[in-house]
Amino acid sequence: MSGEDTRPLHIRRQDLDPADELRAAGPLSKVTVGTGADAETIWMAAGHSVVRQVLGDHKRFSTRRRWHEQDEVGGQGIFRPQELVGNLMDYDPPEHTRMRQKLTPGFTLRKMRRMEPYIEQIVTERLDVMEDEGSPADVIELVADEVPGAVLCELIGVPRDDRAMFLKLCHGHLDASLSQRRRAAAGEAFSRYLLAMIARNREEPGEGLIGAVVAEHGDEATDEELRGFCVQVMLAGDDNISGMIGLGVLALLRHPEQLAAIRGDGQAADRAVDELIRYLTVPYAPTPRTAMEDVVIGDEVIKEGETVLCSLPMANRDPALVPDPDRLDLTREPAPHVAFGHGIHHCLGASLARLELRTVFTLLWQRFPDLRLADPEKDAMFRLTTPAYGLTSLMVEW
Repeated sequence: MSGEDTRPLHIRRQDLDPADELRAAGPLSKVTVGTGADAETIWMAAGHSVVRQVLGDHKRFSTRRRWHEQDEVGGQGIFRPQELVGNLMDYDPPEHTRMRQKLTPGFTLRKMRRMEPYIEQIVTERLDVMEDEGSPADVIELVADEVPGAVLCELIGVPRDDRAMFLKLCHGHLDASLSQRRRAAAGEAFSRYLLAMIARNREEPGEGLIGAVVAEHGDEATDEELRGFCVQVMLAGDDNISGMIGLGVLALLRHPEQLAAIRGDGQAADRAVDELIRYLTVPYAPTPRTAMEDVVIGDEVIKEGETVLCSLPMANRDPALVPDPDRLDLTREPAPHVAFGHGIHHCLGASLARLELRTVFTLLWQRFPDLRLADPEKDAMFRLTTPAYGLTSLMVEW
């Protein structure tokens, strides 16, 4: 391990692979992130075992961010500290335990089975639109950017007639190309809508996740906590799954010899999806951890108060996890990757994400068995300004 490597580090990707500078950083090293006045020296965990150790130790590593009342979250003037209320990734036990126990029933296997017909319906509808558009078509615009938001609306209980407006506000809240003022306005309207929806569910609980929580727990979950959780679900689930769909389609088109796994039985398709998730790992990193005491990892000492950022893509490309980790192999046996995190903060929606991806990939190739890149010589356009990696467009033909 190298504890004195403090050169500037920019957490970016190279096509479908982690950046070389991430590889060079080693399993645990000190790096400088940001530039100028925003530069900060932190620990970077990139080895699989180190990442699991940090993420799995909630007693010695905290996810709760320390903000002063006047601070702006992310330096954008858009989020304030109160916006972290309800975001499970910023909760430590016992608050995290209390909130997660109320939400977990909404993500059970039984709930996912109830969601499956709707997911198949929305994917089928988007493929109908794609077929109507004709070849060539942009699979990002027509499928990847549409399916996740619709599924999440169904999950939390947004009425069908409100979903287009709701998703417009959600996307405006995220869109880095918009002015700060427009993003702030979209975020405020997004928050107001969620609070109004929660109030309606308190009067008459609906069938979505919010209705189920208020029906079961009443005021034990506050309006602000439920609003914050919905924001977390939408901002994380929409962007991450959109990125995975687009990158997954690109990876499969580049490896047509492996498509049999997607076209195989349910077990083969599940294995293939898990390998795609490992190989691509769209989130750059989970919430940074703060050491609550001095922690020894290997021959390094992370001192109390120091920050650790865990690189999920690098951990999932560690040769200690799988042999030949930079090779996509859809027949691999599932490995204990960390694409959905690890420990008490392991993603609540992991099973939903796997179900969405399997549905998209299997139905896409059933509908378009001859799917191929419209211009194989053209470089893919990757998005670099969002927390989750992905594509801005991907033209395909059939």
